[in-house]
Amino acid sequence: MNPRSERKRAWIVGVLLVAVLFALLLKSAALGPSGLRGASVARGLLAIVGLAPPLEPNHQAIVELRAWRGLCAAGVGGALALSGALVQGMFRNPLASPSLIGVTGGASLGAALGFLILGGVVPTGLALSAVWSALLVPTLAFAGAAATTAVVALVAALHGRASVTSLLLVGIAVNLCVAGLFAAIQYLTLAEWEVGKAILAWTFGALDDRSAAHAATVWIGLVLAALCVPLVARELDLFRSGEDDAQALGVDTRRVKTIALVASSLAASAAVAAAGQIGFVGLVVPHLLRLTCTSNYRLLLWLSIPAGSVFLLGADVLQRIVLGDGVLQPGVMMSLVGGPFFLFLLLRQRREIAHW
Repeated sequence: MNPRSERKRAWIVGVLLVAVLFALLLKSAALGPSGLRGASVARGLLAIVGLAPPLEPNHQAIVELRAWRGLCAAGVGGALALSGALVQGMFRNPLASPSLIGVTGGASLGAALGFLILGGVVPTGLALSAVWSALLVPTLAFAGAAATTAVVALVAALHGRASVTSLLLVGIAVNLCVAGLFAAIQYLTLAEWEVGKAILAWTFGALDDRSAAHAATVWIGLVLAALCVPLVARELDLFRSGEDDAQALGVDTRRVKTIALVASSLAASAAVAAAGQIGFVGLVVPHLLRLTCTSNYRLLLWLSIPAGSVFLLGADVLQRIVLGDGVLQPGVMMSLVGGPFFLFLLLRQRREIAHW
């Protein structure tokens, strides 16, 4: 495709995605049995930012809860999609994703450790202030995500380029280790009902009862990760022909991989800290963009953010319309979507897989 027409298509798709995202946020805030619709919802949303008088207290509280849910879903989807696009560019493989190589699992493990500390199950001897208590779970989630990504990257590339086979096998091994540690933590917290319940809920993801703090956590992490995009987008395009060729063109491959690793871990850990473990968004969204729009990372990375937001929030809104009060947890919902999609990718690339 001509570069100019590719950029034009990307701009059109981006504008459409942002428009759909705003429509979904309004629809998400209007869904529910309270009877709030149209003008009342708009007024309640404007009241949050001080641009309109608030609704009656109970109605205003309902609108705010729905607004935080929608903002969290949009932020988590965008963060996971950006993390997936960065991971795929770093490994030069469209089958890579934050969940498959253990990034979200590592972030969940770090978040679980934070819950143990906050619940007093793991004594630290430190008196945490309110600020540090709020930052503990996101900080440990980021540390867990960075650690698992680094392990996968280092082990998969021990004998040269990180191939599809080594990437997936090491990712599976890391996920098994994380699952084992999670099982141990859940067993040790059987007597601590509230802590154990919080950790279990985090493994399925959660969008209910989100607050402004959750929305701020994921959006701050997403913005910080997005700031790294200009530093690696062009280089990830050059990576597609191989690290040696990229190095010959003057690319500092170690620097690019480090920045991409930090940015992808930051985005994934912020998503996990805000809404728990939600898989497959980072696999599905970048691949759909490649199929329909562009494979140029200078466009793909930016488009992944609104596309991921629309994907997760749209799925949440759709199931709330169809299922009503019987909605599935977002981690379960995305697994039902992502599992078959991953099988589709494997079948679509069966010729390449035959040469593993």
